[in-house]
Amino acid sequence: MQDDNQQDDWSLETLAIRAGHQRTFEQEHSEPIFPTSSFVYESAAEAARKFGGKEPGNVYSRFTNPTVHTFERRLAALEGGERCVATSSGMAAILSTALALLSAGDEIVASRSLFGSTVSLFDKYLGKFGITTRYVELSNQQAWEAAITPKTRLLFAETPSNPLSEVADIKALAALARKHDALLAIDNCFLTPVLQQPLALGADLVIHSATKYLDGQGRAIGGAVVGRHDLLEEVFGVVRTCGPCMSPFNAWIFTKGLETLSLRMKAHCENALTLARWLDQHPAVSKVHYSGLETHPQHALAKQQQKGFGAVLGFEVINGQEGAWQVIDATRLLSITGNLGDVKTTITHPATTTHGRLSDVQKEAAGIAPGLIRVAVGLESQQDLQRDLARGLDALAAG
Repeated sequence: MQDDNQQDDWSLETLAIRAGHQRTFEQEHSEPIFPTSSFVYESAAEAARKFGGKEPGNVYSRFTNPTVHTFERRLAALEGGERCVATSSGMAAILSTALALLSAGDEIVASRSLFGSTVSLFDKYLGKFGITTRYVELSNQQAWEAAITPKTRLLFAETPSNPLSEVADIKALAALARKHDALLAIDNCFLTPVLQQPLALGADLVIHSATKYLDGQGRAIGGAVVGRHDLLEEVFGVVRTCGPCMSPFNAWIFTKGLETLSLRMKAHCENALTLARWLDQHPAVSKVHYSGLETHPQHALAKQQQKGFGAVLGFEVINGQEGAWQVIDATRLLSITGNLGDVKTTITHPATTTHGRLSDVQKEAAGIAPGLIRVAVGLESQQDLQRDLARGLDALAAG
């Protein structure tokens, strides 16, 4: 087999296209798909060696599949990690990490500004097994430190946050985690390694919902964890035993998606910043949450640790939920859906969709206001996006 990844000095754009592919004897140019559940051996002795871990090779596609390995190697290269473990979804990536690295009695300190399902996972399911989670304001370093106890084993944050675009100081959180002998995991699915590399800033683990920008076209569900080999070996053990694995077909889709990741993320950022500035001037909009705006409280920090501001923004409209629904229902181009990371722009009302399972108290603490709308800006014409949103916003402003 020939390995395309022969150079350690490739740029990120080249790694996204070339890294991780080991050509078979067929000498294929594009990465192949191996849709097989099992693998055949030349002898009983070879099978025994591979099943026993004495010889590298494929055993069973739940935990050894060449197509999945290609995706894992490529994403690890992009994030600057020693290893990647792919999972069936982003939530499976978080669950596998928790099962691998935490035990009953351990504690997590996490940002309040987390995806609703992540909060449910931490509170309802990990809590059932004796793992406690304390929530703090994402950008308040003192609050993070005050929440840490001798039982804290993991700090967990999404940065920028969903949907308020809050930003955490990753270097400071990493130093805090080391000080207290804990691990820092950063959910990087909003920015991807093109715009932010948490491992280089000191994080121990990077979590991805590959469903989002790594694919980029809303075609498949998947997740990934990237980090040091010793930590990932534990995560791999969970995937191998419990089975939240990525399918070969989905891995192939994500691998192909990575090829255009750099181009897409730059275009997403340009489109989002233009739209955020336009929304900021509209009379029906009371506030825009986007770290690319100079008025954002963490704008300077975002410029320092990110190469772009991402494509997800939130904005609050007048008249609360009624006004938000009026704007959403007036759209004809934007897709009303809770997903994001797509070339197609999506719009949703977080308080009743992505964060709908949170209590009113939790929503208020996380800044999920009734009039908040989230837009994940795609790659359509900016003129068309503004015209579509103006239909509802202009009517709202006119009363």
